[in-house]
Amino acid sequence: MERNSFFIETFTLKHQDCFAIFNAFGNIDVELNPEEGLYYKGTRFLSKFKFKIFEECPILLSASLKEDNTLFTSDLTNPDLYFQDNLLVPKGSIHIFRSRFLYENCCYEKFVVRNFHLSPVELIISFCFGSDFADIFEVRGFKRKKRGTLFPPQIEKNKLKLGYEGLDSKKRFFEISFNHLPENFCEDCASFKITLAPKEEYQLLITLKCFIEDEIYSKLSYSKALYLLKKHFADWEEESCKIYTSNTHFNQWVKRSFADIVMLTSHTPFGPYPYAGVPWFNTIFGRDGIITSLECLWINPELAKGTLAYLSETQAKEFSPAQDAQPGKIVHEIRTGELAKTGEIPFARYYGSADATPLFVILAGKYFERTGDLDFIKRIWKSIVMAVEWMENYGDIDGDGLIEYEPSEIGLVNKGWKDSEDSVFYEDGGLAKPPIALVEIQGYAYRAKKEAAKLARLLGEKDLAIRWEKSADTIKELIEEKYWCEDIKCYALALDGDKKPCKVRTSNAGHLLFTKAIPLSRARELYNLFFENHFFSGWGIRTLSSLEKRYNPLSYHNGSVWPHDNAIIGYGFSLYGLKDGTLKILEALFEASTFFKLHRIPELFCGFKKRPNEGPTHYPVACHPQAWAAGALFLLLQGCLGLSFEDNKISFYHPLLPHFIEELWIKDLKFKDGKVDLYFKNYGEDVVINVIKKEGNIKILIEK
Repeated sequence: MERNSFFIETFTLKHQDCFAIFNAFGNIDVELNPEEGLYYKGTRFLSKFKFKIFEECPILLSASLKEDNTLFTSDLTNPDLYFQDNLLVPKGSIHIFRSRFLYENCCYEKFVVRNFHLSPVELIISFCFGSDFADIFEVRGFKRKKRGTLFPPQIEKNKLKLGYEGLDSKKRFFEISFNHLPENFCEDCASFKITLAPKEEYQLLITLKCFIEDEIYSKLSYSKALYLLKKHFADWEEESCKIYTSNTHFNQWVKRSFADIVMLTSHTPFGPYPYAGVPWFNTIFGRDGIITSLECLWINPELAKGTLAYLSETQAKEFSPAQDAQPGKIVHEIRTGELAKTGEIPFARYYGSADATPLFVILAGKYFERTGDLDFIKRIWKSIVMAVEWMENYGDIDGDGLIEYEPSEIGLVNKGWKDSEDSVFYEDGGLAKPPIALVEIQGYAYRAKKEAAKLARLLGEKDLAIRWEKSADTIKELIEEKYWCEDIKCYALALDGDKKPCKVRTSNAGHLLFTKAIPLSRARELYNLFFENHFFSGWGIRTLSSLEKRYNPLSYHNGSVWPHDNAIIGYGFSLYGLKDGTLKILEALFEASTFFKLHRIPELFCGFKKRPNEGPTHYPVACHPQAWAAGALFLLLQGCLGLSFEDNKISFYHPLLPHFIEELWIKDLKFKDGKVDLYFKNYGEDVVINVIKKEGNIKILIEK
């Protein structure tokens, strides 16, 4: 076992379809942590990678990940090294430096050994490796009756190749290569004999490559690949607005959140798309991509454009019960691993969400509002129409004007963002009878039709616009009539198959604020409810009130705190002028971020009450980074500033900032053909805005 292993933390790198999880030593050891590995397109290609010096584990000095997520570094040293009871090298004489990054399908590592002993030293360093070629679902615990075939290892000078043919008939290969010839090289280990004079150093370059048969990738050196990776981040930074504040810790949260969005975003043939999260969701998810794009729309609308283009292209065109697909439906999840290809799991291209389709339409409307890009809206207009038609023809199962869903036979039981099997229930704790009509999905449907109607008018589709506007107004009335429960002062979680309300206080009702589907009086009641102690943990609004039967702060959806959920609710408060709520949520998540490694807010954390001098309780298998968790900060900040875009105006409605931010700068805020730099000064109940620089025909409107 590695020295001080009890305290070992893990680090994550990702680029495109490749990601890696390893410990602070730079090693991959699934015996210590089953999630570790080097993964590519849904498969773990490397499940073991351990460094030793004279068969001894090194001593960890430090490990870090750069602010932009590009480069991991680790500093190690040697323990006392003996030969036949004779001390050869005293502890702390050798410095070992590891630097590592991912680019496309490869992991690149620079390994530097330097001798600080007064005498020359002769060292043997070794790397042990292995691959299980496990599908990501196997890593999560899926049990298979049969697996594919491993090929015999192939060794050629300084290179070793491992191979596997899956039951999907795809051949997958892992290759490790060194820039020096190993002293000894076998199927699971390579060792090097090094002689170093005092102050002399030895450098070894290691390339870990994952590829699937017939794939073509360019061969890059360590320095060239690192240059391209840094350029990728710099290009994103150039195209996005920059945010700086007078609060150092807040700046660190901003930088890490932005870096996580960039890292999780993969290039597709249709533009950039934010993958949901590492490790379990490093792929296309419709709902996650849309919500992340909405959160980041004001800082970089290209993310929304790429997401809309991809989802338009993959929109269902026909019925497929096995995929849970009907014409017009937006994809929920796309998997490319072996289990998906063989059909052992149903997620190769799976349409089992009831909310991604209206959310797609909302994003299209908001994208146009942000950019004025009518040409792009025309390109995807057919998909927008098909999405609205899906809502009316297939989403509304019984024709009552609401969107319902039935559980899938082999897919998901619940099809909202809380997709756990136990997330929809009655006040007595019993699971609800399907078909289920979730409350937040009705809010999404209302806003989707409002946004679609606006676009229809722009495109000269007046009759369509009128029909959708009337339908939206009907949905708003149904929400109030069918869902409001006076006895709990909250909207019901859902209606069941008999249209009986599930009278349960959940955060789902808060999403109605985001869609402006309820009157101001109800928004105020939700404000009062959500900040009572049974709902607000001190770290955020829980997914479920602690007064409810199924409340469990350790659960995935029934009492935990989800940052994206809080951001949607907090932004919704700002739309009703209830900015105290927005500020409270931003302040809670900011404080939480200071307790998480790297200032990285995870997918979720436990819903325990905030305790003095303690941080939030971690949820054990939460993804970190997670795209919509990283984007939460940007949506909340937009809500605090009251920032919106219309015609050629950038508007700030009653801007406020939290007490811990005295000054804020926004640089390169692009809008249509111009951009602007802004300075904000916080005076408590008022924020003064100065325009530092302005290019193009942009008007700044400040309303207080």
